[in-house]
Amino acid sequence: MDHDVRLRVQGDRLVRGDGTPVVLRGVGLGGWMNMENFITGYAASESQQRRALRRVLGEEAYEAFFERFFPAFFGADDAAFLASLGLNCVRIPVNYHHFEDDDRPFELKEDGFARLDAAIRACAEHGLYSVIDLHTVPGAQNQHWHSDNPTHWASFWTHRHFQDRAVHLWEAFAERYRDDPWVAGYNPLNEPADVTGAAIGPFYERVAAAIRAIDAGHVLFLDGNRYSTDFSAFDEPLPNTVYTTHDYALPGFVDGGPYPGESRGQYVDKARLEETFLQRTEYMRRTGTPIWIGEFGPVYTGDAERDAMRYRVLQDQLEIYGRHGAGWSLWTYKDIGLQGLAYAAPDSPYLTRIQAFLEKKARLGADSWGSTDAGVRDLVRPVEEMFAREFPDFQPYPWNAQRWIHQLMRHIMFAEPLVDEFAACFAGLTAAEAADLADSFRLDRCVRREPLLDLLRDLPQ
Repeated sequence: MDHDVRLRVQGDRLVRGDGTPVVLRGVGLGGWMNMENFITGYAASESQQRRALRRVLGEEAYEAFFERFFPAFFGADDAAFLASLGLNCVRIPVNYHHFEDDDRPFELKEDGFARLDAAIRACAEHGLYSVIDLHTVPGAQNQHWHSDNPTHWASFWTHRHFQDRAVHLWEAFAERYRDDPWVAGYNPLNEPADVTGAAIGPFYERVAAAIRAIDAGHVLFLDGNRYSTDFSAFDEPLPNTVYTTHDYALPGFVDGGPYPGESRGQYVDKARLEETFLQRTEYMRRTGTPIWIGEFGPVYTGDAERDAMRYRVLQDQLEIYGRHGAGWSLWTYKDIGLQGLAYAAPDSPYLTRIQAFLEKKARLGADSWGSTDAGVRDLVRPVEEMFAREFPDFQPYPWNAQRWIHQLMRHIMFAEPLVDEFAACFAGLTAAEAADLADSFRLDRCVRREPLLDLLRDLPQ
């Protein structure tokens, strides 16, 4: 039967081998094979965190923590839980560091593939498709922390060597998974941000040709430019390809306002959500290709009234997607309490150990996804005012001068010294103690976000 479940593009739909339409509805597995600071609590980028942890813990305890963390964060129980909600897909973000070391480019590491194999297998055993998402590439494909970028430069687009390594890795993925029908397809780059827009099209054509030379069957999932919102670089769609957009709503951000109401100077209600969705999916609708929202979802505050509005945002988005036949992947499955369907308990050993650090990180506004500048406004405001006065026409990519300033000050300058402070929380741990901390992320020890789960369970199948 497995051969019938392989997906392909047929017009504006995904279908199985027997022609049965499939709408992919699932979650992203953020924080697992690609870690993010707001998901597990550290500051700055994953590679910075790992270097500091290795230095503080020592090799044995460092390895013990991560060997336990990976199966604790996602395994068969998690796949069964997601399937029980009526979901049918998991988008699996991966960091290239699991498959290749920078000091040994083009030498692939089997242990990374074995870990990915296990996740794909667990998903398949519970009827869940997998989308392999290369979330982090050499040189970084965008300007932010989630591509493991410690700077604000996306060097991937200007260094052919980095692109060569990404293509080589995709050739390896294609070789390994070309016969797996439960792999829905390949997502070559998460949220690319090519400043000129001149490199992304040629790169996509190159990586698609490299994959197709090995695996002609699997679907490609291509994110738009500017963090998967801009499709102006694309002309005719490639065969058997889904073009994916990300659709985070303004009222769902940590600084979002009431819903309906004003967020970041814009009034947002359901009509505005749909208008944004239609703008971001114009290319797909014009070309008659499937619509898939690769990421979306609000953050939650812990305040019942505000969170009720966040659930309403999500509910309205899901209704819009359903009405337009769009598939989706909700961000994210599991974390320490900001967005996850499940999250580490506040009194868990892991969160207890880093609680004081989290409070300082929030006070300094160093968490790009989960904090505001309230605690450092006296430092940030004068810089914003100076730039408005001295550089009124400065509009840096990808968003604007204000957000560029906040990235450089809060999420790089303030975050970098916090890296060692996070690692210091784990000083003195034995290997066994480090491993036990990782169990805080086991599903049976996590809190489940029941209003969100109920919302998903109640969706029409």
